[in-house]
Amino acid sequence: MSDLERHQTIVELLSSQTFASVRELQQTLGVSAATVRRDIDKLNDAGVARKVYGGVAALEEQLWRRRPSPLPFVENRDLAVEQKRAIAQAAEGLVRDGSSVIVHAGSTCFTFGCRLALRNVRVFTNSMPLAAYLAENGTCHLTVGGGDIHREPGIVYDPAPGAPIHYAAQFFVGALGVSSEGILESHPLLVRFVKEFSERANEIIVLVDSSKFALRPPVVALPMQRITTLITDDGVSAADERMVRDQGVNLIIAETSAGPQ
Repeated sequence: MSDLERHQTIVELLSSQTFASVRELQQTLGVSAATVRRDIDKLNDAGVARKVYGGVAALEEQLWRRRPSPLPFVENRDLAVEQKRAIAQAAEGLVRDGSSVIVHAGSTCFTFGCRLALRNVRVFTNSMPLAAYLAENGTCHLTVGGGDIHREPGIVYDPAPGAPIHYAAQFFVGALGVSSEGILESHPLLVRFVKEFSERANEIIVLVDSSKFALRPPVVALPMQRITTLITDDGVSAADERMVRDQGVNLIIAETSAGPQ
């Protein structure tokens, strides 16, 4: 198989999935890991795919054209990394020492939650990756939700009545999409989780990178009227910025090195 044929195969693969690992491409193309990595470098340099940790990912603008669906955590954490870090830093500034917070699942919330590891706060989370990180690296007070393990979307959750109830000053939540209606999801378990835990906090703070404004999942998990603050990055469009402010939501725009597009 020629270089061109391998590159076309990788691009076609990314048209139906968001991420391909080096090992997967080795098996698909029948070449060495070194050859796969060189192919990934060339596709990245050509601007037709993105080199990420462990493999290659579809360009974000290509993701926006697809029917939105939750990505596995291990894939999503390598998308919009700089934006998520900037959002997480801005969100940490809202957390008061000695307070209690609920941190939702997802890669943006994970990035934010890791910043609380050494803070004097009580963190409640159902996120398996975040709980594991804080347990190993943190000194904050950590409470993990009980129930069944749902490997995707990566949460521990017990929907049964009578489960322990946790209240907090702030609920930090991500979303698959954002519109004037509110934050949008497609996974029914996440919709239920968001609605349930939004009743247990004084403030609801949404953490989403600017690409989420282009996605339209089918279900409103939480209407805009319930949201206290929304934090996004400086790639947000003027129209989306105006939409959020017109809904009466406090908007915080985190600066990145790329700046506004």
